[in-house]
Amino acid sequence: MAEEKQQEQANEDRKAVFKIPNTALLAIAFLVVCVTPVAFGDVPYLQWLYLFPIALAVFVIRTRTTATAKGLEVRTMLGRRDLPWASLKGLAITDKAKVQAVLKDESKIALPAVRTRHLPVISLVSAGHMADPSGLTDDIDKPAEKAPEKTEESGPTSGE
Repeated sequence: MAEEKQQEQANEDRKAVFKIPNTALLAIAFLVVCVTPVAFGDVPYLQWLYLFPIALAVFVIRTRTTATAKGLEVRTMLGRRDLPWASLKGLAITDKAKVQAVLKDESKIALPAVRTRHLPVISLVSAGHMADPSGLTDDIDKPAEKAPEKTEESGPTSGE
């Protein structure tokens, strides 16, 4: 009984965050360096060009999909949406290996930074609400069955 409660607690604590890698901020910093001579050059009022790197940085930092035992949290640059597992019909894969959540009313919501290779992780975190189409996690959630013990029969050995 105690082991079951511990297992349920472990399943609820599972969390997977899919986001754009922070190394993308290095490219944005390089963009700032490239924009600086133009922004402060001979033409006045070009400082507004700094809005592009700022917007890109906000996009990289905010955009993510978080999977928990309760459901999916989709954060975009300007909003946030919670999708409980009960409201989902399934997941759809686009032509470019992107994943979309399909709601019960057949509407689709893009899952930022989630690709097909992440589906086994979502399956593990969902605690059985989403099946893994690849089959990689089929053996992980099943309880370990005790393997039958092998018995050795003593027989004649060579060299006797």
